[in-house]
Amino acid sequence: MTPDQWPTAFTGRIAQRLRDSRKAASLTMAEVAQGCADRGLPEFTEHSMKNLESGRKTSITVADFVVLADVLGVPPVTLLFPLGSSATVEVLPGREVSTWDAIAWFTGEAPLDEPAPEGTARDVLDLFRHHGNLVAGAMSSYALARERRRAASTTLDRTRRATLLQRAEGYEEHAYEDCQELRAFRGRMRDRDLAPPALPHELAFVDQPETPTRSEDSE
Repeated sequence: MTPDQWPTAFTGRIAQRLRDSRKAASLTMAEVAQGCADRGLPEFTEHSMKNLESGRKTSITVADFVVLADVLGVPPVTLLFPLGSSATVEVLPGREVSTWDAIAWFTGEAPLDEPAPEGTARDVLDLFRHHGNLVAGAMSSYALARERRRAASTTLDRTRRATLLQRAEGYEEHAYEDCQELRAFRGRMRDRDLAPPALPHELAFVDQPETPTRSEDSE
């Protein structure tokens, strides 16, 4: 396809994905338009949807795009690239790549030969992704520890209880180390003037200053 054809073809691919997603969600065009209005975008009407799906509308605004993705309940990136239905896609005029590589490029997850230079957009993305991994690890450790302690509290088999408590202590130690690492990482983010994401309620204590209890004060 020629460079001047690519923008229309790109929008057409989005329109096809929108149509497929709308049908998968069992929504009429009128219901999609109402969903847009409910989200503060009343200008995207049923007529707009008809024109987009029929090909009469050959462009779409970013605002329309993200609201439609939310109405249809799909990740926006899946409307851009036909993952699962096409092995390759023309991600830019004249640049054909695998569909998965196109998504990785768009989301900033394409493999790098070396870490991104500090302060670059990719570096910041990688920092926040690593933060997400640390949060997931800490949540998993705490969940496993709680489950083992819960199981220990509901068994009358002394040997099994001792085993479960021992395992719980092991997971609690992992959770402690995970949270220590998470706290230090969040501190480094703040040192770089980056605002860390809000923590889950279960991990809110990670950001709280250490305050001795009365019993500790009296020792």
